[in-house]
Amino acid sequence: MAENFCNFSKEEILEFYQHISKVVREIREKRGISQLDLALEIGIKSVAFYSNCECCRYGKHFNLEHLYKIAKVLDVELCSFFK
Repeated sequence: MAENFCNFSKEEILEFYQHISKVVREIREKRGISQLDLALEIGIKSVAFYSNCECCRYGKHFNLEHLYKIAKVLDVELCSFFK
């Protein structure tokens, strides 16, 4: 009954977050929107926090609410971050 269903590593999860952050950055830059403007638009008051999420620094990353709001602001489908 005590099976281990964990079939992913910490490295895999980090790569997942890094991929999403990279896609967010690419789309944001294509749209010509600064980190500050996007951060404020989605309700993040600190551009440093946003930057840390976009670069996956200090263990920071976007959560689902952030990604939903970012998708709305950038006018893309939410699923585009995961492709």
